Amino acid sequence: MLNYLWFFLAAFLEIVGCFAFWSWLRVARSPLWLVPGVLSLVLFAVLLTRVEAAQAGRAYAAYGGIYIVASLLWLVLVEKGRPLFTDWLGAGLCLLGASVILFGARLGVP
Repeated sequence: MLNYLWFFLAAFLEIVGCFAFWSWLRVARSPLWLVPGVLSLVLFAVLLTRVEAAQAGRAYAAYGGIYIVASLLWLVLVEKGRPLFTDWLGAGLCLLGASVILFGARLGVP
């Protein structure tokens, strides 16, 4: 379960970092937004290494599902958007897939 904490923290930092670039390039914010953006992306990469997985690719694949859920939460909490039912349904399916990827190897499933 600690993996999910690392994933959600990493997702938050990745979204913050990417949002800083988005704000600079798409919303004409100051280039100074890039400083916290780059720092956030560096911390994101460090946190992703904390995940217990035998291979990096498996960790990154499982992370994708968590990132999708975190992105929808960002849409709601920061951008004040309203996800569709199908957004949440897709996110739930991705989260289920992430769990299968992350824990399938531990269950001895080939």
